[in-house]
Amino acid sequence: MRHDWTRDEVLALHARPLPDLILAAQDALRAHHDPARVQKSRLLNIKTGGCAENCGYCSQSAFVKTGLVASRLMPLNEVLDAAARAKADGAERFCMGAAWRDLKDRDAPAIVAMVKGVKALGLETCMTLGMLSDDQAHALAEAGLDYYNHNLDTGPEYYPTVVSTRTYNERLDTLAHVRRAGVKLCCGGILGMGERAEDRADLIVELARMAPHPESVPINRLVPIPGTPLADADPIDGLDFVRWIATARIVFPQSSVRLAAGRESMSEELQALCLLAGANSIFVGDRLLTTPNPDDVKNERLIAQFGT
Repeated sequence: MRHDWTRDEVLALHARPLPDLILAAQDALRAHHDPARVQKSRLLNIKTGGCAENCGYCSQSAFVKTGLVASRLMPLNEVLDAAARAKADGAERFCMGAAWRDLKDRDAPAIVAMVKGVKALGLETCMTLGMLSDDQAHALAEAGLDYYNHNLDTGPEYYPTVVSTRTYNERLDTLAHVRRAGVKLCCGGILGMGERAEDRADLIVELARMAPHPESVPINRLVPIPGTPLADADPIDGLDFVRWIATARIVFPQSSVRLAAGRESMSEELQALCLLAGANSIFVGDRLLTTPNPDDVKNERLIAQFGT
């Protein structure tokens, strides 16, 4: 476990011959995890659209017109029904996302009830609600929240190109509140937004500075959505994406490295390479917030290749 990685070290790691890189990633995976086990999470959009942030990749921003219809916060019973179905389908963690800039105190009781209800079903709980205050983070911890997702998206230099309504330091402040409250962190980024390799390395450096490392590190491949500022971004090369998965595994040996958004556009073979490169968690279900995800038949066929 290192917290002092530099940009040059991460870039050098990423540039290693692919067989050597994947071998090192497998060594890191096997030292801390069962290499045959792929953890399954389900993500539910509990409040859609109308977000006051202008994240360039997101169809839920109020700044873009993508045809998405905004909705209010889902009722508790509907959330719990969805969680029960997810558990029946084999999910181990249930993640709930609301398209908010920050959690308003008026919505906190409903969110707390969702956390308690999903926990009572025997699932790990994860929330992504935008920015949190210190008090809000502690309230979620007291409700039993296991993980809080708050991605850094990219490195600090490129970040203002993607988002201008929230600063990088504001993201770091929320992560600090969550960590102080004793909730585990789910924090990663998105590749393929027009950023340089240096920006991807800087993202990994920022994540590695956290002590302890985020317990879950989602690596997303941009899903370009018509109507968003990044709709025409050039996709990241598949093998380069595999390299970044392997790099993340080596830098974060004890974390779950999640192959997250973008799998729908990947071949099964490319997804398998990502798992060989050290990813050991995926989202199941046919949607991730507002973007498609491989169906359960494809997910099970992929996971079966790894023995689970």
